[in-house]
Amino acid sequence: MESNYNFEKRSRIEQAKSEVKKLKGFYSHLLVFVVINLMIVVINVQALDSGESYFQFKNFFTLGFWGFGLLIHGLSVFLPNWILGKDWEERKIKELMNRYRKQ
Repeated sequence: MESNYNFEKRSRIEQAKSEVKKLKGFYSHLLVFVVINLMIVVINVQALDSGESYFQFKNFFTLGFWGFGLLIHGLSVFLPNWILGKDWEERKIKELMNRYRKQ
């Protein structure tokens, strides 16, 4: 009984560490996104000709596509069960273990 308790406690600790690692990865991604896109804005504003508008497709290309990737990353971190459902990993592990036992 004691070893089962220790196993469950270690399992919860490992799960918490995994979640913290995912959050840290997302926040790092967000920080890099903001810094790089601010630098791109500054460079693009400096390169404008007089009277030229900043609102051109080329100035929002990186922001748009990278922003979409950041959105997907955020959804995978904050809504992990949204796409694959609750306990998907556990169900898949059990399915694979059963398949390996049969072989």
